[in-house]
Amino acid sequence: MLPPELVAQIRLLEIRTDRVVEEITGGAYRSIFKGRGIEFEEVREYTLEDDVRLIDWNVSARMGTAYIKKFVEERELNVMFLVDVSASGSFGSTSQSKRRTAAELAALLAFSAGKNGDRTGLMMFSDRIELFLPPRSGRRHALRMISEMLTFEPEHKGTDIAMVLSECARMLKKRTIVFLISDLIDTGDFSDELKLLNRRHDVIALKISDPVEKRWPENMPPVELEDAESGEVVSFDRPPAALSAELAALQLKCEDICRQAQVDLVNVENGGDVLKPLISFFSRRRYRRGRRP
Repeated sequence: MLPPELVAQIRLLEIRTDRVVEEITGGAYRSIFKGRGIEFEEVREYTLEDDVRLIDWNVSARMGTAYIKKFVEERELNVMFLVDVSASGSFGSTSQSKRRTAAELAALLAFSAGKNGDRTGLMMFSDRIELFLPPRSGRRHALRMISEMLTFEPEHKGTDIAMVLSECARMLKKRTIVFLISDLIDTGDFSDELKLLNRRHDVIALKISDPVEKRWPENMPPVELEDAESGEVVSFDRPPAALSAELAALQLKCEDICRQAQVDLVNVENGGDVLKPLISFFSRRRYRRGRRP
């Protein structure tokens, strides 16, 4: 049985996301993530409001009047969340950690998927797969995922994004929407694995950054910080402008990796509004879809 404080956290997330799912994100989600195809529903008599291209001429010839074939979209999709639970996710200069922001993002998207009848799964990773929940549908499964993201304690501290992308590609048999939720802080190169996974699936990278990782505070005296993943003590005695430039270079590297892999990169600020960057992403996707011939 879940402790009362955890139940309260999960319920709060559900309440906060439910209104957004109903009013905004649910419709936007459905419009950009299409089903696997269409299936036949019925044959019915043609009306003036119908597209003439839908007329079934064989049936129309037999019946002596125009008939059309009606199809419906096969809606059910698989949605997989790859959530980074390495030690860097415990950091947060705001009122919450990056890992909490990751849980909010996943909750919003998982409930959106559930409202549209899609199956959702979870793969939590550090430098190895820490937990895997296969895609399933239903509110109870979505709540189980949220519970795991809020409470799970990983055994390892490091980060290996290339590994989780490779494992995901190996395990997923059907075409899947894959949300990679991470700060993308990884000393390794995961560009090839990202390209390969996106060739068969639809991958979206949600990069969570803390405000201090975008701009180092001015007038900050020299400090020593311990790397949460390696335990290495790093001395920050360079000018704030130089540190800010290094942080900007890391952001450009992530953007370049995603651009080459043709993967959408969504930047989310820790402790900020998680909805705004998602809506911006949905808008870009709809615009691109509308421009396709």
